[in-house]
Amino acid sequence: MNYNTQNEKIKSITEKTLIVGIDVGSETHYARAFDWRNYEYSKKPLAFSNNEVGFATFKAWVEEMAEKQGKDVVISGMEPTGHYWFNLGLYLQDNGMKLVHVNPHHVKKSKELDDNNPNKNDRKDPKTIAALVNEGRFSYPYIPTGIYAEIRNLSNLRLQAQEEMTRIKNRIARWFSIYFPEIKDVYKNLDAVSGMMVLKVAPLPQDIKKLGVEGINQIWRNAKLRAAGRKGAKTLLEAAKHSIGSQEAPDSARMELNHLLYDYERYQKRIEKLMDKLEEKLSEIPYIDKLLKIKGVGLKTVSVLIAEVGDIRRFDNPKQLQKLAGYGIVECSSGKHKGESHISYRGRKRLRYVLYEAAISLIARNEEFKEIHKYYRTRENNPLKKMQSVIAVACKALRIFYTILTKGIEYNGGKLIQDIKRPQRMAS
Repeated sequence: MNYNTQNEKIKSITEKTLIVGIDVGSETHYARAFDWRNYEYSKKPLAFSNNEVGFATFKAWVEEMAEKQGKDVVISGMEPTGHYWFNLGLYLQDNGMKLVHVNPHHVKKSKELDDNNPNKNDRKDPKTIAALVNEGRFSYPYIPTGIYAEIRNLSNLRLQAQEEMTRIKNRIARWFSIYFPEIKDVYKNLDAVSGMMVLKVAPLPQDIKKLGVEGINQIWRNAKLRAAGRKGAKTLLEAAKHSIGSQEAPDSARMELNHLLYDYERYQKRIEKLMDKLEEKLSEIPYIDKLLKIKGVGLKTVSVLIAEVGDIRRFDNPKQLQKLAGYGIVECSSGKHKGESHISYRGRKRLRYVLYEAAISLIARNEEFKEIHKYYRTRENNPLKKMQSVIAVACKALRIFYTILTKGIEYNGGKLIQDIKRPQRMAS
C-alpha cells in the first residue's frame, strides 16, 4: 500500500490522535496541541529549550495532554528549518514518538487563513503547522541511521571540501591574472603538476627567468616527472620573459601563491581520503556494484545519490524519487490557456543536480542513453528540446537506478533500447 498519498495520511489521523504543532527555533521551541477537528487543548504555547531538560519537559507535557484527552497516538509536526530541528527529531524518533514535516512554503502561504495577517509569531506558527498536518499536507522525515548516516556525512564532507577546492582554484586563477597571465598559454589547466612544481620554487616570472631552462628541467628530473622536459622548460621560460604581470609587492605575492598551493594540495588529499572511505562504505549497500557497472555512472554520482536518498527501498515507486529531486512536471493552465510544462524545482537540490550531471555523462559515454536522447529530440510526436531531453534522460536513469537497487537485476542496455516506442512507418 502507498502510505505517502494524502488520502492515506488523512486516514491515519483519527479521533484518538493528538496533533502537536512545533515552531522550531535555534534555542527555544514552541508547541501547541490540537485534536483531529483543529480544536485546541493547550491554553498557551509550551516553550521548551533545545536541550535535554527542554526535551524531557516537552515529552512530559505531551504524555500528560494525551492521557488527559484520551488520545492513543501523538503526531508532532514541524518545519525542517535548517539543522535546528535535527536533535529534537532524533529525540522524538528514539522515544517512539511520530514525527512529520510540513513544507515551509505551505506554512508561509496558509498562515493568513485565520486572521488575514501575514505576521509570523511563536503562537501562530504552531497552529498553522498543526492544521497542515490535520489536512494530510505533511511528509514523513527520513533520518538516516547506520551505514546511510555514514555515507551522508562523508558525502557532505566531500562536497564541502570540493567547494573549498573550487574557491582556491578561483583564487589561484586570479593570482595568475595579476602576476603571470601568460601561464594560461603554457598550461590549459592551471593546476598542472609540472607547473605547480616550478611555481613552488619560482612563483613569479622573474624567479623563473633566474632558474633558466636547466633549472626548470632539473626540478622535473628530481621529481622523476617523465611528461616534462627541456622543450616544456623553454616554453615556460619564454612566457616568463615576455610576461606583462605586475612586479609590485613581490614578497607578499610569493607568499600568497605559496599559501594557495599548500591549501590546494591539502584539500586534494582530503578529497582523495574521503572518496576512499566512501567507496568502502558504499560497498556495504546491496547491489551498488551493479549500479557502478553501468557505463557513465561513477562513484561520485552513486555516493551523492545514496547520501540524498538514503535507503531507497523506503520509496514505493520511482515517481516519489522524481518528486524528491524536484523533477516533478507541473504546468500553468487556466481556461483555454495552456501554459508550458516545466519541472517543479521543489526538492533536494543536490539530488537534482547530481542526476542532471549523471544524464550528461550517460549521454556522452553510454550508447543506449545516447540513443534515448536522440529519440526524445527527434521523435515525430512531441519532440523535446535539448534541455528537456536531458531532464527526461535523468528521470529515465533514476527509474533504472531504483529498479536495480530494489530488485538487484543487472542493467540491460538492449532492453532499454527496445522500450523506445517508435511510430510505425507508413508503407510507401
